[in-house]
Amino acid sequence: MEYKDYYKILGVSKNATQSEIKKAYRKLALKHHPDKNKGNKESEEKFKAISEANEVLSSPEKRKQYDEIGANWKQEYANRAYSNQQGQDQRGYYSQANYDDMFGGQGGFSDFFEQFFGGNFNNYKQSGRSPQFKGQDYESQLNISLQEAYSGTSRLLNINEGQKLKINVKPGVKTGQILRVKGKGGKGSDESKSGDIFLKIEVLPDKVFKRKADNLYTDLNIDLYKAILGGKARLQTLKGFINITIPKNTQNGKTLRLKGLGMPEYNKNDSFGDLFVKMNISIPEKLSEKEIDLFKELEKIHTSKS
Repeated sequence: MEYKDYYKILGVSKNATQSEIKKAYRKLALKHHPDKNKGNKESEEKFKAISEANEVLSSPEKRKQYDEIGANWKQEYANRAYSNQQGQDQRGYYSQANYDDMFGGQGGFSDFFEQFFGGNFNNYKQSGRSPQFKGQDYESQLNISLQEAYSGTSRLLNINEGQKLKINVKPGVKTGQILRVKGKGGKGSDESKSGDIFLKIEVLPDKVFKRKADNLYTDLNIDLYKAILGGKARLQTLKGFINITIPKNTQNGKTLRLKGLGMPEYNKNDSFGDLFVKMNISIPEKLSEKEIDLFKELEKIHTSKS
């Protein structure tokens, strides 16, 4: 009987956290799942191996047993074999994954697992109960624009051999947020055991606006005359163009706060962040002689006042 290094199979260290084990399993299971590799015996065997490794390492009790076996597994195996010969009853743990059904009755767990964790499918089937197993969870990334994050959007996904599923994304969603679509992943032993779909949101960078939490930041170019005299300016927002008032004597770099024109707060009706507008003053070019004389005159007037 061969020793199974479950940590190596999942590609994690022996000090891996439960979160790291779960993440590694999901990544490998998605790659080697039978639904994606029909007829591929190598992927089939790898899926069995990683499923077995996850069965043990994802359970604190089984993982503790496995770690205790460690390098002394041969001696432990010999002790158990002797105990069996003496007629002692060994009881273990039945997996919730129906590998026999999934792989056409070829058997699921290795001899190593059967010996140390007691996954005896023959006895389980003879009990008259059907083994239960949860379908595969699927993970993917969903890219949306900032405008779509502002207004909300939807996507049509292809799942489970051509089936189409409409995903609705609510306004205010953020990068890194994970949407869970329950029961639409891989098929389980019955409908209640179907896996889930996890969609990680990525809000793509925008050319006009930068986002911080629910607030938005943008720049507005105004000419020197409007900065000095004040007036109206046309501004782009995510809800459309609006006219804003530029105060007199606006300094370069001054920021105006427009309340409620930022991003909507996720799952909160009529609650929005703010829009911060930075003023960039452009200096006029190619002045005429008359314009230059007028600026000189203005300079004299301003100097005489100070």
